[in-house]
Amino acid sequence: MKRLGALGTMVWDTIHARDPARSEPVEEWGGICYGFSAFEAAAPDGWELLPIVKVGANLWERANAYLRGLSRVGSLDGVLTVPEANNEVEIFYGDRARRCETLKGGVPGWTWEELEPLARTCDALYVNFIAGWELDLPTAQQVRKNHRGPLYCDLHSIFLGVGPGGVREPRPLEAWREWLRCFDLVQVNEDELNLLAHAWNDPWQLAADVVGEETKALFVTLGERGAAWVAESGFDGLTSEVGGPVSGSAPAASGSTSVPRVVREPDPTGCGDVWGMTCFASLLAGTSLRVAAERANELAASNAGHRGASRLGPLLARPPRALEPRARTS
Repeated sequence: MKRLGALGTMVWDTIHARDPARSEPVEEWGGICYGFSAFEAAAPDGWELLPIVKVGANLWERANAYLRGLSRVGSLDGVLTVPEANNEVEIFYGDRARRCETLKGGVPGWTWEELEPLARTCDALYVNFIAGWELDLPTAQQVRKNHRGPLYCDLHSIFLGVGPGGVREPRPLEAWREWLRCFDLVQVNEDELNLLAHAWNDPWQLAADVVGEETKALFVTLGERGAAWVAESGFDGLTSEVGGPVSGSAPAASGSTSVPRVVREPDPTGCGDVWGMTCFASLLAGTSLRVAAERANELAASNAGHRGASRLGPLLARPPRALEPRARTS
């Protein structure tokens, strides 16, 4: 079996609906758990999952029960118990996509000394910045230097600081070029792309400029509008022949794909996490960028009809019967 290491943070979420009168808050596992569930549904043949997470001692028993219920996990050797309180996040939605998060607790990030023996056993690595400090830049650079398999990263909460009362607040990413060079495939959402490009007139020009050296493709999730990507010329998946840095004579390639169906009353929590793991798993199976993005759109839309990560994997594996056709716009 080949092994995909999935590094992130397990979070105990309290999710408040946009209309509190219609439903009680849901308390559930979230964070990297959405990615674990997506792997259950989208795992390539011959691959197993190695969760690489630190769990606070206060939630260890609950986390252990959840992890042992996953079907595609080959080992829990990458799960460490730490004395710090586990990450707990309270989420309030203002509309179908925008939210406010408040963080309590927080497990520490990984050092290279802790991570190296685990990474050595993996054929590919998926990194999801759920807390935002899972890796510091020197550790990420060590991962790039020493790991020979494909590296996928959802930058996500690396763009979030922690303000008064634990409120997560957007912030620019320092040393962003160095961060991007640490990974073959990078995922951001539209707001995060704009933060990356705060000094540029055109964020998509930045996207085109950053691919072609260490970073082969940049994916941008667009919520209910689907996703887009910019890739090095000649790169269309992990089996591509890549011919070196993009230059003026070899422009970056781009593409986009829409979500064919939308959920009537969506809960977008975890959709980006499901999207990223599904995309990477599909690429590991040998698909093109477009096929991987289309499959990721499909599973992320299915996730929007469910709240929390428990029991999500079997749901994602089903055909998307509960989704509504996308309404036409003039």
